Amino acid sequence: MNKEKRKEILNILEETYKGAKCGLDFNSPFELLISTILSAQCTDERVNMVTKELYKEYNTPEAFLTLSEEELGEKIRSCGFYKNKSKNILGACRGIMEKHNGQVPQTMEELIELPGVGRKTANVVLSNAFGVPAIAVDTHVFRLSNRIGLAKGKNVEEVEEKLMKNIPKSMWSDAHHYIIWHGRKICNARKPKCDICPLAPHCEYFNGKQ
Repeated sequence: MNKEKRKEILNILEETYKGAKCGLDFNSPFELLISTILSAQCTDERVNMVTKELYKEYNTPEAFLTLSEEELGEKIRSCGFYKNKSKNILGACRGIMEKHNGQVPQTMEELIELPGVGRKTANVVLSNAFGVPAIAVDTHVFRLSNRIGLAKGKNVEEVEEKLMKNIPKSMWSDAHHYIIWHGRKICNARKPKCDICPLAPHCEYFNGKQ
């Protein structure tokens, strides 16, 4: 895909989804970190339902560390994989307290040292909590980037690297949200709604079907 076609795609996405924001509800970098860990293999809507109650009492690392893995697991059970998430969340809380004076770190290198935090989670936090230009490659972004032809890669790291190369840095964070919302509303995994998709004329997947 050439530069002009990529630019046209980004322009259409911006026109269609301008103002799109993170789907997770949060009031602090710490809350966003926890919500993003919970969102793995889970919808933002479900995470928001769980954290609406959870954060009333537990919204700091100190507060979370008063819970055992089993106690936290019961509170987040409906988010799925609750045993592993509970272990990672409490591990991340300990790391934040012991190494970062109770504050969520603001660099990729420090964030991915925390249990349960990979590049995707780190990029979500950096972008949405700290205003750092970043592209978080989740399942939607990975699927759409390959399907449309915006950035082809066999793994999330490869797609992230190509997206950063193919999209102006000033648009990284916004483009990430545009692509996610396009995946949720139109470009579904199993049945993409190509008949109503504004990107269809420029999409490699659609044009390959014709």
